[in-house]
Amino acid sequence: MSIIEVQSLSVRYRGGITALDRVNVAFEPGAFTVLLGPSGAGKSTLLRALNGLVRPTKGKVISAELGVLNSRGKLRRHRRTTAMIFQQHQLIGRLTVLTNVLTGRLGYYQSWQTLVSRSRADMQHALEAIDRVGLLDYAMRRVDTLSGGQQQRVGIARALAQDPTLVLGDEPIASLDPETSVRVLKQLHDICKEDGITAVVSLHQVELARQFADRLIGISAGRVVFDGTADLLSPAIIQRIYGEGGDTRPQPDAEGDAAPILPVAALEPEPEG
Repeated sequence: MSIIEVQSLSVRYRGGITALDRVNVAFEPGAFTVLLGPSGAGKSTLLRALNGLVRPTKGKVISAELGVLNSRGKLRRHRRTTAMIFQQHQLIGRLTVLTNVLTGRLGYYQSWQTLVSRSRADMQHALEAIDRVGLLDYAMRRVDTLSGGQQQRVGIARALAQDPTLVLGDEPIASLDPETSVRVLKQLHDICKEDGITAVVSLHQVELARQFADRLIGISAGRVVFDGTADLLSPAIIQRIYGEGGDTRPQPDAEGDAAPILPVAALEPEPEG
């Protein structure tokens, strides 16, 4: 049984750009799934569709708990337990690690409640999340004084503070050096496995995908061209995903989060028909 799935999902942006074309894929509970594909393939659009940040032009996003995600109420409930980790961290640099991690709890409050102090239970929950990523000694440090790897670990702690059942990682290690990338990805993988969290993570690094993924999904030109385990990822399959060059190096991604995160309205796809 899947925790979330997409059926005949197409997303076409204004101007005629097709980001996803009739994609069908279901994600099993507890699996660590890696999306592979060149820049602009549709990986980020798929991740954002899974969290309602991009609405389908056609097709459906279906939650096992809530059904078709087609209303504000359902999306609010879905996002409460769906955490996102971004390439550029999306942290507030002038605030402390603790305050940034506490923002992971905002989905559990009505808007007026976000203006008052967090409860003792939330503080303890956030500190436990910070401790799990090895940054408890930095809890009161400003985020903009930390290294890139430490900031990404803050992003993981913020995700954990949500008590998520689903974690979506949009190129979470693309801005990190190779050694830090392995360390951060291993930490994310191990935490998800320990807690039984379903993870869907987009990567460019094929070897890291082989190492950590339970399942690999290759996307090219908005379509799924491979869906299987690492042992099936042959050179021919890699070429099918990446094209003749088979280039797996990080590239600036027009549909990825190298650009600022835009509000839903700005990401509105073309209407159906």
